Amino acid sequence: MKNPEVILSILKSTPPFQALPDSLQLSIIDIFHEYRFSKDTLVYRQNITDMDGVDLIFEGEYETFFLDDLDNKRLTEIHHKPYCFGGISVLLNRTKALKSVIAKKGTVIYRLPRKNFIELCNANEEFFHFFTNSFGRRMLDEEFSHFVKSPASFEESYFAADQLYSRKIEHITYKDIVSSAPETPIYEVAKTMANQKVSCLFIKDDNSIIGYVTDMTLRDNVVAQQIPVDHPIVEVMDNPIVSISDQSYLYEAVLKMFRTKSRYLLVEKEGNYVGFLSRNRLLSEQGQSPLVFIQSVKLAETLDELREKWNNVPEIIHQLLGRGVNAEIANQVITTVADSIALKVIEKVIGEIGEPPAKFVFMVTGSEGRKEQTLMTDQDNAIIYEDKANEQRELVRDYFLRFATHVSDHLNTIGFSYCTGGYMASNPEWTHSLSHWKNSYKKWIEESVPENAIKFSTFFDCRRLYGAPEIIDQLKEFLNIELQRPNDRFFAFIAKNALQYEPPLTFFKAIKTQTIGSSEVFNIKKAMTPIVDLVRVYALKNRIYEENTGGRLKQLLDLGVFTQEQYEELHQSYYYLMSIRLKNQANQIRIAKLSPNNYVPMDSLTNIEKATIKEIFKTINNFQLGIKVKFTSNLFG
Repeated sequence: MKNPEVILSILKSTPPFQALPDSLQLSIIDIFHEYRFSKDTLVYRQNITDMDGVDLIFEGEYETFFLDDLDNKRLTEIHHKPYCFGGISVLLNRTKALKSVIAKKGTVIYRLPRKNFIELCNANEEFFHFFTNSFGRRMLDEEFSHFVKSPASFEESYFAADQLYSRKIEHITYKDIVSSAPETPIYEVAKTMANQKVSCLFIKDDNSIIGYVTDMTLRDNVVAQQIPVDHPIVEVMDNPIVSISDQSYLYEAVLKMFRTKSRYLLVEKEGNYVGFLSRNRLLSEQGQSPLVFIQSVKLAETLDELREKWNNVPEIIHQLLGRGVNAEIANQVITTVADSIALKVIEKVIGEIGEPPAKFVFMVTGSEGRKEQTLMTDQDNAIIYEDKANEQRELVRDYFLRFATHVSDHLNTIGFSYCTGGYMASNPEWTHSLSHWKNSYKKWIEESVPENAIKFSTFFDCRRLYGAPEIIDQLKEFLNIELQRPNDRFFAFIAKNALQYEPPLTFFKAIKTQTIGSSEVFNIKKAMTPIVDLVRVYALKNRIYEENTGGRLKQLLDLGVFTQEQYEELHQSYYYLMSIRLKNQANQIRIAKLSPNNYVPMDSLTNIEKATIKEIFKTINNFQLGIKVKFTSNLFG
């Protein structure tokens, strides 16, 4: 019969389990199964035996080895307590035993089931990377790497799925840059492209790339316009140039292409362009990834087609999360699909009511502005248009209010419901000229009252979706100046707003629940809000205009505002909760056929998830205390 105290002692001494929080260790004690072995028992046969879980040695020893083609033992190792066997096999070897194992007489091990082990990997990044880092070190051994099989497919390997979304651009093959000078005749450029067998050529002025030419450029800008082919290429080239760091991830490159509508990305390394990637190249890297689905959204034409695409998103998110993909990436996929749909709608409305009479920006706010959309979506948007002469003001305003109403109605038809709080461009309060918006922000900062703090917070999370970049750039330049003025009272109110939601913990540190119907639930959005709010406070104080919570955290780390440990605690906490939130919403839509909400039933959580969530809530409490001391102590005590 297994002894809980024995298991706890093993957990506290065996890497990496010993690094888990006490509450998490206690939550998994009952999950372990005890196994005792007689003399020289073959426990695992390499690449044949399925791994039911990972084994922690309590007594005796495991002899591990590879068998070569002649069944000779290779790379034999003897392991005693404390030792965990099987983590690498579960994560990297299609759940088959990586090595053969013989247990000596009197060996006793405690086995953690595979499902619960993977859960721990999802819950604790440091725990997960103990095994992946160990594998990386072992693969430097030529004999070890000789025996290791590569993961076979996306579905067969948990780690393979994770790697597909964490591969950096530097690790894939990109094409060399072929270039011509701006004054080169068009026909010479076409010849160079044919000889070099490239579909994209870049225009380089001295050492600076100023544009590019593709097969489509030659078709649309030269042949269709009947431009003489001896004219200089600079007259017909396309731009702007879109680039990405070689340290960026593959999925980031794909999403950037979809957002910018660019088919080519220059790869930048240490300040220099070293090659380029095509959209087709990247999509072929992704295989049947859900990212390919985004391309199909762009091909949809009618509102019915767009609604059908949006209805497919919960299944895609379910697949991503089921493959172990981080919730931060899932957020970006949802946001990119939503952005693509909104852009199609905006272009459709302009086609219906005519070109706008002034430059403008259609911006998104709230979670969509932060690129953190979930499957429970309503509309959060606004419009800024350029200032016009008095006689044109009413005409311009009438157009944009009519435009906003059409966009809002179409989005509602597709599945993005009207905002119950009225934070939509179709509300006249949120469609105004640039000067009006500047005055509004100035008022929110200077007249520090609670409702203004909420408005400022909402519209600080704004992001340009469509329109003239210079308009929103001017607004941010204005904000940058205003936020440098002495305004302790403003920051105190913003900070107080960040403290209004407390992590739902009872006095005895249990998760605080409420009853809805027959279920005990907790509101996960309210549990996550403190992280969004407190990171926003620090971003405001440091004039960081990155919209995304994860991105803000990274910049705060780079500035030294947060330590590496603080960054990792908040980043991991936020996206762990986001993963549970998205899974819950996807299941509400897919299985229960319900409209998604933010209430997570307690009985849907495992003991590991409950223990992890409690640890996260304690972390949030500590950070809120820091905000209270730093920003509000003078005003509120």
